[in-house]
Amino acid sequence: MHVIDDDEAVRDAFVRLLRSERLDARAYPSVERFMDEADKTMPGCILLDVTMPDIDGMNALKLLRSTHNALPVIVVSAHDSLPNQRLARSLGAKLYLRKPVDDQALLDAISWVTAT
Repeated sequence: MHVIDDDEAVRDAFVRLLRSERLDARAYPSVERFMDEADKTMPGCILLDVTMPDIDGMNALKLLRSTHNALPVIVVSAHDSLPNQRLARSLGAKLYLRKPVDDQALLDAISWVTAT
């Protein structure tokens, strides 16, 4: 599991939740760090924030698509709008969830995108 979010508290909370479910979770403060450091062959998915400095979530989806990333992406954002949801889905995101996300809803979403 890969968590990409510029907010350290959010990254830490997601990682704690995932590890409490015995999922291997890694956190990255930016898309650049993910691209440089992540083992993209590790099974799981990407939890991706939309609003980040430098490369934002939508541009990250474009970058991931251009590098033929096979990991499913769940966009998790505090900035929810129908146009953002549509754009994220058109760029390859499997789901778009609004922060704050219910723990069980997030775990269910992860289970769903990693099973398909």
